[in-house]
Amino acid sequence: MRFCRFHQDGRDQYGKVIGEEVVPLHAPPWSGGQPFGKRQQLRQVELLFPSDASKVVAVGLNYRKHAEEMGKPLPAEPLLFLKPSTALNSPGHPILLPRESQEVHHEAELALVIGTRLHHASEQEATSGIFGLTCFNDVTARDLQRRDVQYTRAKGFDTFAPAGPWIQTELSPADLRIVCRVNGQVRQDGRTSDMIFSLPRLVSFISGVMTLLPGDIVTTGTPPGVGRLVAGDLVEVEIEGIGTLASPVHLGS
Repeated sequence: MRFCRFHQDGRDQYGKVIGEEVVPLHAPPWSGGQPFGKRQQLRQVELLFPSDASKVVAVGLNYRKHAEEMGKPLPAEPLLFLKPSTALNSPGHPILLPRESQEVHHEAELALVIGTRLHHASEQEATSGIFGLTCFNDVTARDLQRRDVQYTRAKGFDTFAPAGPWIQTELSPADLRIVCRVNGQVRQDGRTSDMIFSLPRLVSFISGVMTLLPGDIVTTGTPPGVGRLVAGDLVEVEIEGIGTLASPVHLGS
């Protein structure tokens, strides 16, 4: 099943995607949202990032080949950082290049949306607590990342967390193809089977550090091939079984 958030008639709401239509829900799907109102044509609504998350928890260096390209050893445990909820960016909305950076990179990622409150969850509990999967672009100011060492500024600019176009709930994350294209040219092409830590392991580990709430987004690392974005680019993250997240790239103000 596919679930989305969309904007229409002055309202942001959740919906269930059926074919080329959206059925509005009276609440988030992980909270038991039920259909109400009229079905809408998918092409006639504005899709939003698929979860109004309280936080975005991200994982670094979770693909073996990406760690190799960055010249870093494989981590012994998941490497965590946060992206603010204000960085979340909807499908089709522009990534804004900040004046502070001269080297902004794309990072195509599989992300998951949490469906239940998780605190010190076991891997089995974590598996049950994952509501579904979506596409994500962990946009990064690479020069600032090198300069600061800490990731907050490099990862936290407004628009630096495109997510969507929807959440897919009936898909195994074990071996999905992830492709990133810039202006139609493939930059990244990997598979989730190259992950160092599985999704249940990541969610369990994170829940031991901070409580995960329904709707929170967890990103799971990027395959090799990260590269620079410039104004005028169109960057697409496509994940097998989910769909394509497309973002134009503009200069920020």
